[in-house]
Amino acid sequence: MVFRTKPEIALALVDRARANGVRVRAWTCDELYGRSSAFLDGLDQRGQVFVAEVPTNFHGWMTKPRVLRKGPTRPRRGRPKTYPRLAAKASSCEVGNLLRYSPVFRRQAWRRYRVKDTTRGPEVWEVKWAAFGRKADDGLPSRRQCLMVIRNVVTGDVKYFVSNRVPGDPGISLRFLLRVAVSRWSVEDCFRQAKEELGLDHYEVRGWRCVHRHFYLTQLSQLFCARLRQTFAAQNARDDSLEPLSVEAVRRAVNAWLQATTTPTSKTERLQKELNEQRYYEKRRKQACLSHTKTRKKRLKELGIDPDRIRSCLPPSDG
Repeated sequence: MVFRTKPEIALALVDRARANGVRVRAWTCDELYGRSSAFLDGLDQRGQVFVAEVPTNFHGWMTKPRVLRKGPTRPRRGRPKTYPRLAAKASSCEVGNLLRYSPVFRRQAWRRYRVKDTTRGPEVWEVKWAAFGRKADDGLPSRRQCLMVIRNVVTGDVKYFVSNRVPGDPGISLRFLLRVAVSRWSVEDCFRQAKEELGLDHYEVRGWRCVHRHFYLTQLSQLFCARLRQTFAAQNARDDSLEPLSVEAVRRAVNAWLQATTTPTSKTERLQKELNEQRYYEKRRKQACLSHTKTRKKRLKELGIDPDRIRSCLPPSDG
């Protein structure tokens, strides 16, 4: 077994998925992979579209810097310079500073998009973008790419993304790049639920086989919960007082059923007690969601934003 970094493992998984016939329109990743130039270069060399989140200290250029291909002919003392290299005064800049000081971003108006609907109401983010050349491992600029900056209109949270496609390329729009960028959040929510409710991170083992078995069991449990939530979604939708089942609700119901099977005499009482608690908490969750949504829409209205009238990057099935 050879040590490999996470970006190297990710590239190997991408290769294996493509070899098995998996095709995707675009890949997305968090800052851990976005700061790895080798990973981004690997995706680009494979002809894969990516939208990668990058940290605020990620470096690049808004205008293509001058690159020296060869040096002076007259001999000079000291160690010879390597070429190609950047010309003097062509240093890169952090993306956080580019947002503050670059004329391209300062003159550009924010575009608002409804990116997702949550239990706390609709989320609206603003976006700016510009052509960008990221700094590669050799210190030279990459080919023309896209730097996208998004900002939450309520919290002011700012995130930066880099893509090897630019709006206006065939089949590429700003709305598409934004949808790819925020699609990772739903995946992260699945991991959070698996850790909090299904014990994804509750393992103490020494071998990787045991870890794999634990992960498989956790994923099967999450699939079971998802199937039950989907089955009862239509039933809960007919009752305005009920909120769709959560993973926690399914887990509690299954635990109650398993415990009741060991004591047949009190099975009915135990199940009825759990059913009453579930209905109580469902109504509480419904009330809380309505309250949070009302507060969020009120805050957006104060900012002069109507989430139903602005552009949306939600998938057609959700929006």
